[in-house]
Amino acid sequence: MTEGCPFRFAGEDFLARPSGALWWPAQGTLVVADLHLGRSGRYARRGGALLPPFEDADTLARLAAEIAALDPARVVSLGDAFDDDHAASEVATREAAVIARLADGRDWLWIAGNHDPAAARAHLPGTWLSHLPGLIAFRHIAADGPDISGHMHPSTRLAGRRFRCFVLGQTHLILPAFGTYTGGLDIGDPAFAPLATRGIALACAERVFALPMPTARKRSPLNTFSKEA
Repeated sequence: MTEGCPFRFAGEDFLARPSGALWWPAQGTLVVADLHLGRSGRYARRGGALLPPFEDADTLARLAAEIAALDPARVVSLGDAFDDDHAASEVATREAAVIARLADGRDWLWIAGNHDPAAARAHLPGTWLSHLPGLIAFRHIAADGPDISGHMHPSTRLAGRRFRCFVLGQTHLILPAFGTYTGGLDIGDPAFAPLATRGIALACAERVFALPMPTARKRSPLNTFSKEA
């Protein structure tokens, strides 16, 4: 049995993987969101934390492991593949060959996010789209459902640990950020309330476990994460 937590959304069967990737078996489609390649470089340029510059290799290695395990016919990246314009040019030069190997023999669709500059897109294999329409739309930011999106980096803290989460509502499915250095917006934040009323979260640990979406609490300046920081 394929590792992960099975669930139904918009009449289709999906699997939430512990990595934070989404598997759609009927379509042979692997979906990830918010790789944010080049984040450590962006922090360094802006005088922020000096993080070890290995997150891109780790993010792509985890993505390669998902591809090796599932052999998808199609990969969809739901926006913010890069962290900013400078990161895009650096990563496109350094990691294009790695991504080309991962994309070989399969369709690769990039959904453009608000961090993805047009200039970098020509350096990477695959097709860039503003969104992917269909009975279930794929887009960066949730809009008219049913849709599958990213952008919000949902997460929660339990027993002192932070867990990335899928957020599953009646017409919206929001994926966790897949990038190694991406943070998270707590699923109790009011931003999730209109998207997942009476929904559940699927938290990614050694296995995926379900928990009810909490009642939205008032946003506190001491407990706020900017989802696009």
